[in-house]
Amino acid sequence: MRVIGGIYKHRHFEIPRTFKARPTTDFAKENLFNVLNNIMDLEEDVTALDLFAGTGSISIEMLSRGCNRVVSIEMDHKHAAFIRKVMETVKTEKNLLICGDVFKFLKSSHEKFDLIFADPPYDLKELDTLPGIVFSRQLLKPNGIFVLEHGKTNDFTETPHLIDQRHYGSVNFSIFKNEAE
Repeated sequence: MRVIGGIYKHRHFEIPRTFKARPTTDFAKENLFNVLNNIMDLEEDVTALDLFAGTGSISIEMLSRGCNRVVSIEMDHKHAAFIRKVMETVKTEKNLLICGDVFKFLKSSHEKFDLIFADPPYDLKELDTLPGIVFSRQLLKPNGIFVLEHGKTNDFTETPHLIDQRHYGSVNFSIFKNEAE
């Protein structure tokens, strides 16, 4: 796993071969952050949420690029331990790691975020419900962005708040915005 930009740029972290996580490719990650930089300034006291954090690749990238605080949710204990190790290696205290179920977290959280990223398993049966949950629970601040990574079989073109879709090989991003009142 490689950090693409920011203060931790060029840092490499070896992911154990036993991991079943599918990290976002460097190409897709770099392009996503180029898109995000045109939508928001990650260095302006941004709080972010990384759902289905996996290896922590997106969490560390958000911190590297200036996010003030990132909450990472990962259910797998080995993956969570890896994320903890990465954060300890870069000596950051701006990451809150929660080893638990994403859906339980979403139902109980009262915090609002500037940026939410979700990279669920592509075959997760509840994947299509994520935008509705994020917006019904009002988890985004005004002008907050929700990015959902998904496979090619998911279609969010008719989903409220969708502002953009990007495709990078087999990686698809649907980008939603909580428009300010």
